[in-house]
Amino acid sequence: MDKFQLVATAASGLEAIVGKEVRRLGYEAKVDNGKVYFEGDKLAIARTNLWLRVADRVKIVVGRFNATTFDELFEKTKALPWENFLPLDANFPVAGKSVKSTLYSVPDCQAIVKKAVVNRLSDKYRRSGRLMETGALFKLEVALLKDEVTITLDTSGAGLHKRGYRTAQGAAPLKETMAAALVLLTNWHPDRPFYDPVCGSGTIPIEAALIGQNIAPGFNRTFASEKWDWMPASIWEKARSEAEELANYDQPLHIAASDIDHRLVEIAKQNAIEAGLGDLIHFKQMQLKDFHTEDEYGVMVANPPYGERLEDEEAVRELYEEMGQIFATIPTWSFYVLTSLETFEEAFGKKATKKRKLYNGYLRTDLYQYWGPRPKRMETEE
Repeated sequence: MDKFQLVATAASGLEAIVGKEVRRLGYEAKVDNGKVYFEGDKLAIARTNLWLRVADRVKIVVGRFNATTFDELFEKTKALPWENFLPLDANFPVAGKSVKSTLYSVPDCQAIVKKAVVNRLSDKYRRSGRLMETGALFKLEVALLKDEVTITLDTSGAGLHKRGYRTAQGAAPLKETMAAALVLLTNWHPDRPFYDPVCGSGTIPIEAALIGQNIAPGFNRTFASEKWDWMPASIWEKARSEAEELANYDQPLHIAASDIDHRLVEIAKQNAIEAGLGDLIHFKQMQLKDFHTEDEYGVMVANPPYGERLEDEEAVRELYEEMGQIFATIPTWSFYVLTSLETFEEAFGKKATKKRKLYNGYLRTDLYQYWGPRPKRMETEE
């Protein structure tokens, strides 16, 4: 096949960012709840897996249709051109979900889709009986929403948040995709200072460095579709070669991060080294109240303890108060804080310029944004 209907899945609230990422890669995008649809060729599959910083996965939409009976689900699934996607020895588990649909039994839907695909492949490959499924992995999903069925094939394998640089992590790590989203939602540019005062295992500053030097987040990992017989190695070689050429390793960065926990600071350092960014990020064990800087027009991004990590609300309120006091001393900086604490602005001491609803996993949070002034433009010499 020359063209595929593709979908990049995303956490609720992050779809618009993924849509922008897809468009930057040169593809027209349609944003929906938790999904971004676009059309592309085999190279598009490789490029989006390598480059999408905020998406969870990239999937091929094999088919979409309505079904209200199991017979209808079977026949319409069997009618899809599965031989174009799955070789005879394909290992194809079927996941499933159903929301507000007549066919509400997910296990039954999974079993019927599996049977329909087996029947189709058996007919096309002229084989009888059970298929061996000893080959490459082709993860399918049947999703039903209000009787509309969407069957997808996952090209990514492990979720795109798994960049490959995390050697260890803290108790409640932020997903790499969410960390990248937090950076992309700021007004930061690589020529401005960037600071994370509660860095944990270092995910936010590492993602900032990858963005700052335009390094493809998936450059150092592999994807399920690399093992598919119809995805030539040359496609992946071309996509990785493009990514290498687009990386700006000479871009100087001023990125710093700290945490009160020295153990987490050491983990963050190791993660940065694993990402190839060990010499670009300055990590320090330090209390937030000890932060001071002479730099101007910087960006501070914080993911402090909250939700399940919120064991002592009073201590966290004190932390937010400290943040507000520091913010008052650096008036040219912009400040971004992700938290589920509804009284954050009260503790911080200032109403946010803008508040954006995001979901960190299943937890509802808000990104409080405090925008500093724009940097003064350098006067060019005549």
